[in-house]
Amino acid sequence: MKAAQDIILAPVITENSMEAMAQKKYTFKVAKTANKIEIGKAVEALFPGTKVKAVNTMNCRGALKRMGRYQGYTASWKKAVVTLTADSKGIEFFESMQ
Repeated sequence: MKAAQDIILAPVITENSMEAMAQKKYTFKVAKTANKIEIGKAVEALFPGTKVKAVNTMNCRGALKRMGRYQGYTASWKKAVVTLTADSKGIEFFESMQ
C-alpha cells in the first residue's frame, strides 16, 4: 500500500475548482496508478476531520507543445475531484485561497 503523500500529489487551483468549493468539491493531481478507494482514504488521512462522499477521476492527456520545428507532448496526469459530506470539515489549504 502506498503512503497518502504518494497518492495525493498536488492541489489543482483553477477558476472552476475554486467555484466547486462551495459544493465541497476539491480537485487534486493524483498518482496515475491510484484508484478511487485509495484516493478517498488518502484525503481522509492527510486532512483530519474530512469525510469523503464521492471521488471522480479523469486521465488528462498531455498537450502538444512545439519549440520551432520540434514538437513533443507534456506529461499526462490524473485528476481527482473529491466530494466531501455535508457535515465534514473543509480543507484549510483551499479555504485560505478564497
